[in-house]
Amino acid sequence: MAQQGLQLDEDKYSCSICLDLLKDPVTIPCGHSYCMSCIGTHWDEEDHRKIYSCPQCRETFKRKPVLKKSTILADLVEDLKKTGLRAEPDDHCYARPGDVACDVCTQRKLKAVKFCLTCPASYCEYHLQPHYDAPPLQKHKLVDPSKKLQENICPHHGEAMEMSGHPDQQWTCFLCLTDENKDHKKGSAAAEMSGKQKKLLVRRQQIQKGIWDREKEVKLLRQEVEAINASADKAVEDSEKIFTELIRLAWKRSADVQQQIRSQQESEVSRVRELQEKLEREITQLKKKDAELEKLSNSDHNRFLLNYPSLSIPSDATHSSSIKIRPLRYFEDVTTTVSELRDKLQDILRDTWTDISDAVAEVDVLLSEPEPKTRAGFLKYSQEITLNPNTANSHLLLSDGNRKATVLKQKQVQQEAPKRLMMTPKEHQGFLNRPCVAFLHATITSYTRYMPR
Repeated sequence: MAQQGLQLDEDKYSCSICLDLLKDPVTIPCGHSYCMSCIGTHWDEEDHRKIYSCPQCRETFKRKPVLKKSTILADLVEDLKKTGLRAEPDDHCYARPGDVACDVCTQRKLKAVKFCLTCPASYCEYHLQPHYDAPPLQKHKLVDPSKKLQENICPHHGEAMEMSGHPDQQWTCFLCLTDENKDHKKGSAAAEMSGKQKKLLVRRQQIQKGIWDREKEVKLLRQEVEAINASADKAVEDSEKIFTELIRLAWKRSADVQQQIRSQQESEVSRVRELQEKLEREITQLKKKDAELEKLSNSDHNRFLLNYPSLSIPSDATHSSSIKIRPLRYFEDVTTTVSELRDKLQDILRDTWTDISDAVAEVDVLLSEPEPKTRAGFLKYSQEITLNPNTANSHLLLSDGNRKATVLKQKQVQQEAPKRLMMTPKEHQGFLNRPCVAFLHATITSYTRYMPR
């Protein structure tokens, strides 16, 4: 019987995708187990959605769970394969035409070995074993199976039928004989049952319509979930592309500024160095001229007078006072301009971020608003309520512009108002069904219930 018990639990160790015993079993975060290859193939088909779900409970995971083999579950499946799977019965054990088949077997029917008069049903040797093991079932009466015996079981009461004493000699059970003595009650019972069955049919139709409506709404909600996920994925992808383009544009502008700065740097440095080299050449010439003049000043009278005219001619060298350096900050102004651009971008991003956040928060698929949880949330639905003195209870004193009601112990003397009872029952019910009026009506009723009459 241990083997049979294990066989009955085979479904617990079967994969709900391939409907076979688990192979390389893995358990996902929701607790359900599958073959590693089956759940892997299932999730590969969902890669385009970037959302992975359990085929049984439909729980979703934003990231694909890491699959690891469950060693304990794998050992259980191996033990089940070794000890739980009973050998295939011999061919003669199966029911053939003319044999009584087991009523419990769900696959190929085995031949019945006993028939239980209490159940009543036919059992093969495997399914008959509980009648030998379970104390409540041991009291059942077992007989050899027979097709004629099964035909003599009352289809209405499940009891063995016997030949009745009526002239027509019909097979019937004792409960049928008892029912025949109550024919006078059957008519009324049948009529009552027919009426209730009609009401039951109407009720079932209402329930079925409710089921159909809700299934339609569930289908709509599933479509909305898919649409929300697709829209959110596209918004994230598009936003990422736009921000990437902005970053790429900023880097391009940065590279352009660097190139312009370096180009201007080379131009200005080249101009300065050209002037510097020219001045250095002039310095060399002036030094050479000064040395010649010094040499002339130290020569004798004849030589001095002879060479003086040629050496005393002034040179055309550039005077240092002709070079003027403008008091510039060089490239500091560029840094200032870029900083101003950064500040403007920050202001734009700060202003537009509020608009973006508001646009995201305004996404609301369901029309119904969530139930408020705070006082500020309830105050959005607050209204100024005024009570009608023509319809107010005689134990209520109205004040503060008919917005305040005070409960009095003594009944007030009220004049008959022409509009006091002009409201129709339908209008009165509609008036009471208003949320604020219903709440006030319930409060007043609780107060006036215990007032003296």
